[in-house]
Amino acid sequence: MLYSDAEGDLAVRIAREAVEAFVDKRPMRSFVVPPAFEEKAGAFVTLNVHPAGDLRGCIGYPEPFFPLLKSVVKGAEGAAEDPRFPPLPPEELSQITVEVSLLTPPVPIEARKPKEIPKQVRVGEDGLIVANGPFRGLLLPQVAVEWSWDAAEFLSETCVKAGLLPDAWLDESTRVKKFQAEIFAEAEPRGAVTRRILGAAHARH
Repeated sequence: MLYSDAEGDLAVRIAREAVEAFVDKRPMRSFVVPPAFEEKAGAFVTLNVHPAGDLRGCIGYPEPFFPLLKSVVKGAEGAAEDPRFPPLPPEELSQITVEVSLLTPPVPIEARKPKEIPKQVRVGEDGLIVANGPFRGLLLPQVAVEWSWDAAEFLSETCVKAGLLPDAWLDESTRVKKFQAEIFAEAEPRGAVTRRILGAAHARH
């Protein structure tokens, strides 16, 4: 594991503050961060409606372009105005939970034939990025677990997310990458932060 529980807790608290400051249109309070937050890393921030768990926004940066702190803050601000949903209003801040996924750099999946790609996808551990021409889609590791997909279904759904046909991953011109994530989430709005262990959840399906 790259990040400690304390660092995961801090990432979620920073994301929560970034969301609330953005929605309330006020300056964000500053945090003292460890050196790991100053290193470039990808991150996604997910907002869920509590207690139903419905998605309310999810935005992030898969590539390590920014220092982790900036990736988390920008992802949080983006999630508050995810274009798939109405902008988050102040009255909803106490009704959502914040989840942060801290990512490893994406790496290409190399296979002799496209049909062998599923063998290299570990459901419950890997997230996927699919790209073909201008089309690009990403799904975090927790999505495959939440929907009980196998590796081939996960690949197909990532293609659909990209705006491609479900079997586009079988096209040799399609590029497939995978990454891993350490996931930390509030148990309730503004509540305690815990590390999500996906492997155990996948094993139960």
